[in-house]
Amino acid sequence: MRPQIVLFGDSITEQSFRYGGWGASLTDTYSRKADIVVRGYGGYTTRWALFLLHHIFPLGSTTPPVATTVFFGANDAALLGRTSERQHVPLEEYKENLRKIVRHLKECSPTMLIVLITPPPIDEEGRQIFATSQYGEKAMKLPERTNEVSGIYAKECVEVAKELGVSSVNLWSKMQETEGWQKKFLSDGLHLTPDGNKVVYEEVVKVFNGAWLSAPDMPSDFPHHSEIDPQNPEKVFQERCL
Repeated sequence: MRPQIVLFGDSITEQSFRYGGWGASLTDTYSRKADIVVRGYGGYTTRWALFLLHHIFPLGSTTPPVATTVFFGANDAALLGRTSERQHVPLEEYKENLRKIVRHLKECSPTMLIVLITPPPIDEEGRQIFATSQYGEKAMKLPERTNEVSGIYAKECVEVAKELGVSSVNLWSKMQETEGWQKKFLSDGLHLTPDGNKVVYEEVVKVFNGAWLSAPDMPSDFPHHSEIDPQNPEKVFQERCL
């Protein structure tokens, strides 16, 4: 049975199997090595994600995931008094929710590779343009998220990872290393373009490779066709699969 790698997060994870998505790229990389399982929930925050833990990661499972990415924070960082305030999660609660998620995953499997991914940067102008294109004159007048606040949540996400001894990807910082990141990596000021997805993919694979989940080093689930003797096909399956 192939090992499972679970992608747990909000809409950026839910959309990761779209064309050019970071989840789809992981599936290609780990073809015949591991199953990539997407558990992404658009609009969710860490507060709401807690209700899903026992359903997605049941304690006592005999086959827990070998790795899980935890990608929340873009919605938690929504501002009070703005159009997405129902999603706002105070910073200290966000940190504690991440701790609860990580502790639960560790209880599921002490050997699980856990990767916390920070929220991406926010292109406030891009969010405004997107809102106007969707709602016209009824669009928000002030951005419902800011890059500054998202950066604060990103910083604390990385700190929680250090505190609990798990891996992290600082997407907020990484993307802003590239000039013109606002339009290159973000399609609407928040969600990812194919180039943005590529950054997530590359950073996650870098963490996996640095641990023990390098795809080239993992065994395939069944023999390569070149190993099958057409005169005695059952031989290789008896040797490899029984």
